[in-house]
Order: sequence, then C-alpha cells, then structure tokens
Amino acid sequence: MSNLPNCPKCNSEYTYEDGALLVCPECSHEWEPNSDGANGDDEKVIKDANGNVLNDGDTVTVIKDLKVKGSSSTLKQGTKVKNIRLVDGDHDIDCKIDGFGAMKLKSEFVKKI
Repeated sequence: MSNLPNCPKCNSEYTYEDGALLVCPECSHEWEPNSDGANGDDEKVIKDANGNVLNDGDTVTVIKDLKVKGSSSTLKQGTKVKNIRLVDGDHDIDCKIDGFGAMKLKSEFVKKI
C-alpha cells in the first residue's frame, strides 16, 4: 500500500495521486503533496500584468490610461501607486492615489516596481 497522507480537509485515508496533485475522492479536495495543506486554507495568489506575485504594501505602476467612474478625469499610464492592499473581489487592489483619493484597481492593469 502507498504512503499517501490523509486528506487535510476530511481526514479520509483514500487519497490518490493525479499528476502533481493529491486528490480526496470523498470530499474532492485537491492539494500539492509538498505543501502544508493541513489548515485547508487556499490563499488566492494575485498577480500583476507581467505575472509577478503582488503582496500588501507593494508599489505598482498603472500600465494603461484608465477612465475613472464618476469623474471626468483619467488615471494616466505610468502613475505610481504606493502601499497597495489586496482585497477579494473583481477589483482586487485597494489603494490611495495622490490627486484621486481612495480607489480600487484590477491587478491586470498594474505592474510591480
């Protein structure tokens, strides 16, 4: 019998390998065998337009002109945004921009500095 670990979510002993992942047939939970899946929390990884992983407190720049809803002005390409905060939702970056105030941005329109 193989030495596969029990499922971290439901503790089932019937786990199996599927490519690079381990799978539980009882609860359908999938995880990487070398990761610490014991807590069962799957953190969402947010990446910028170039594929770099973003973290809270990073500084990013806007890669294209963005129209600001409710305003006649636009956010220009190259605008530097400091100290971002990552949030859940469609617009996954919460920040304050000098001259505009508090805003939410999509990570696909920024690149990490």
